[in-house]
Amino acid sequence: MFLFLSKLLPLFLYPLGLACVLLVVALVMSWRNPRWVPIPVALALIVLLVSSNTWVTNNLIRSLEWQYLPNSELPEADVIVILGGATKPPFPPRPTPEVDEAGDRVLYGAQLYREGKAPWVIPAGGRIVWGSNSNNSSQRLSSQTGQSSQQLASESEDMAQILEDLGVPRTAIIQESRSLNTHQNAVNVRKILDQRDLRKVLLVTSAIHMPRSVLVFRRQGIDVIPAPTDFLVSQHELDEPSSSSQAALLHSLPNADQLSKITRAIKEYIGIVAYRIRGWV
Repeated sequence: MFLFLSKLLPLFLYPLGLACVLLVVALVMSWRNPRWVPIPVALALIVLLVSSNTWVTNNLIRSLEWQYLPNSELPEADVIVILGGATKPPFPPRPTPEVDEAGDRVLYGAQLYREGKAPWVIPAGGRIVWGSNSNNSSQRLSSQTGQSSQQLASESEDMAQILEDLGVPRTAIIQESRSLNTHQNAVNVRKILDQRDLRKVLLVTSAIHMPRSVLVFRRQGIDVIPAPTDFLVSQHELDEPSSSSQAALLHSLPNADQLSKITRAIKEYIGIVAYRIRGWV
């Protein structure tokens, strides 16, 4: 139930969901107090305009991503841990697992292994399956590939396959396939580390996700070296809006891409607060 609520409730706090709630309030008020309708409508408009503005989005994302800027030379460690949320399962018509926007996690993890930063790689992540349709898809794909539904439901298996394609030998990959959130990632990885007497971890995840991940892993007593990737905001993105009057105008207008990005940032801040309440950070 916590997993479901953790996915459901934040939807009403994200900009798009909050704007929809305000518009529903406006509709209800139109039947009872029409004169107050402009207030929630105006608030919904403000929420959408502010949250889709490049200036606002870039600075909010920077407040997360730039907490752990990459070092020029990462030290060696005992193991590289790659957090899930970076792949799409090989359901038809996809012929193989594919990386998504956060796929840099897998690519960077493979790069660190090839550079000799650690002898082991742990791709960490299960697969959240809602309802029976996903199970049916897994069963259909199982008959085509000969794999079990359980294997197909694990994102760690998808990442392991991609890592192998990128030159990481299967013998160097330790899968953590049960976790469904960042807290479970840390708890299950800690068990693997204890079993294999591994200590120092190079933690690979998206830069925007790194602050919460570091807090959670250190809460479990894991010696973490942040290795962020998949940066959404660079110095160029910060400087460009003020580089000219044309750029300033374009970046001041509503942008759906910025709305998506700021939602990711708000998700992380909500996650940090929720995890702190649960005692996970």
